[in-house]
Amino acid sequence: MTANEKSQAVVKALEDKKASNIEVIDVKERTSLSEYFVIASCQSTVQVRACADEVEEQLEKAGIDVRHKEGYSTGSWVLMDYGDVVVHVMQQEMREFYGIERLWDDAGKILTEE
Repeated sequence: MTANEKSQAVVKALEDKKASNIEVIDVKERTSLSEYFVIASCQSTVQVRACADEVEEQLEKAGIDVRHKEGYSTGSWVLMDYGDVVVHVMQQEMREFYGIERLWDDAGKILTEE
C-alpha cells in the first residue's frame, strides 16, 4: 500500500467515526519524518479513542501495524505513527490551541472527499 493509499484509508476510517475537519497534508518535501500528516478533530475523549481504534483496526486488516502510538490514555490528542503517514486525532480545543496545521502552511494540502 502506498503512502497516499494509506492516508486515504485513514481518512475513510476517521469519516466512519464522524471525525470532522479532516486534513491530509503532504509533508514529504518538508521533512524526512513522514510523507503525509492526517489531522482530524473530535468532540470528546470517547470519540478521539473511537477514531484512533478505527484507524488502527482498519490498517491492521490491511496488514499495517502502528509503529508508535501515544496520548491514547488521556484521549485529548492521539498520535499514531505509521512511518510514511502520521495521524493526529485531536479534540477540537486541542487542535485550535496547538494549530499544528500552521506549522505546515507551506506544505501541500490534499483535498479529501466529504
